[in-house]
Amino acid sequence: MKTKKSDDLFGRASQRIPGGVNSPVRAFKSVGRNPIFIARASGSKLWDVDGNEFIDYVGSWGPMILGHGHEKVLEAIRRTAADGTSFGAATAREVEMAELIALLVPSIEMVRMVNSGTEATMSAIRLARAFTGREKIVKFEGCYHGHADSFLIKAGSGAMTLGIPDSPGVTRSTGNDTLTAQFNNLGSVEQIVDTYPKQIACVIVEPIVGNMGCVPPIKGFLEGIRSLCTKHGIVLIFDEVMTGFRVAPGGAQQLYKIDPDLTTLGKVIGGGLPVGAYGGKKEIMKMIAPSGPVYQAGTLSGNPLAMAAGLATLRILTETPGIYTKLEEMSSRLENGFKRIIERRKLPMTQNRVGSMFTLFFTSTDVIDYATAKSSDTKKFSKYFGEMLERGIYIAPSQFEAAFISSAHTTSDIDKTIAAADESLS
Repeated sequence: MKTKKSDDLFGRASQRIPGGVNSPVRAFKSVGRNPIFIARASGSKLWDVDGNEFIDYVGSWGPMILGHGHEKVLEAIRRTAADGTSFGAATAREVEMAELIALLVPSIEMVRMVNSGTEATMSAIRLARAFTGREKIVKFEGCYHGHADSFLIKAGSGAMTLGIPDSPGVTRSTGNDTLTAQFNNLGSVEQIVDTYPKQIACVIVEPIVGNMGCVPPIKGFLEGIRSLCTKHGIVLIFDEVMTGFRVAPGGAQQLYKIDPDLTTLGKVIGGGLPVGAYGGKKEIMKMIAPSGPVYQAGTLSGNPLAMAAGLATLRILTETPGIYTKLEEMSSRLENGFKRIIERRKLPMTQNRVGSMFTLFFTSTDVIDYATAKSSDTKKFSKYFGEMLERGIYIAPSQFEAAFISSAHTTSDIDKTIAAADESLS
């Protein structure tokens, strides 16, 4: 595998960009390599600047559910760009997006568009604090809700990969107002609620965790949180930036039949362009300016290009018969292939999957929370990552990230991936 051009670019980048990358999750530091620099993508494939071809399971960290460069999405972007790229004013597409989101996710009665998942989650907890008149929030170890100060306490994703449990720059008062529970441990949430009566504004959770690897909820966990929040007047926020429209047309809340009070969205709703959103019950959302006192604004919110790409993506997902069935078939095929390798070789590994999200963990322990995810052998993962990359399979450079399958992946892609894994795990 050639890397000279990527290595040269990384050398230049390191002189002007902290760590040589504009997001820590793009660094290959934890797997002992320099990052590759991507030149182009199409369907299920990526090509780097050195001309290497890869089957892609990162999918821009989730949004490319239709694969790269879907012609209908590209055409929507081209058509919209011809009329202008940004106005800083209201457009019809924003209304269409809000109506479509509300149709697909019944718990969302009103929605505000923003520019990133971080902006959505940050805005949602501010709104929850205003609505309840309380200041403390509850999050879960290993869950990642963006890089706002409140979320960098025992965070997942890049912070977990790089071994940075808490970030310098987060104030003590912010830390004191952020209470951390254990995912899939309802008792840990109940204990916090009992310790801080009438002080908790919200509980924010990834209903299916993607940022310590794919970790689904155990039976009764989300239902228990919903009941607890209802009983104590706490706003329940589902962070569906990753799972929204990915695991089902209505997201994880449709899959598990639980309505949160607020939902944060991103990734898929932008069709690969920068986007975020938060929405929920009208009585809460009406508190946002200009209809209420909670201020939040954004120059590029509802950007026409992002709205066009997102609308095209959502319409394809909801109007194409069998698209989620195909995603499940391809995902199940890959899961079963990995399972055969693990069982035949008696490897100390486990895998988690929900829909088209999955993770192979290098641990024999069932992965249900932060502690069990951290039991993974990251050195073995690092070797596996390198072997797969050399064989043309592009996965996230971290044990603690979910992988994604798109509707562009074929049985040939899946079978090549299984064969590459069989060689890489030998």
